[in-house]
Amino acid sequence: MSEAEERWVARLRPTPGTAVDALLALPMGLDVWERHGDVLVVAASELQLSELERRRLAQVERLSTVTAFEARARRRSTREGGGPG
Repeated sequence: MSEAEERWVARLRPTPGTAVDALLALPMGLDVWERHGDVLVVAASELQLSELERRRLAQVERLSTVTAFEARARRRSTREGGGPG
């Protein structure tokens, strides 16, 4: 997978003048995981996130790659005894 195709878990905060509903309506195929008021947590490619930044639609905080996020969740689940049975 190339760097441009890497998927990220990211926090998006709309920039002034942009509403969170406008971000949700964009035809970018963002995978929205959570919404907390005017903040979205999404899974998106680097290209998608860069486009949001380029167009100044949102402040983007890259939290983790999706791969690393899923690995941490699996380890946590195994430690807590919630692994596959």
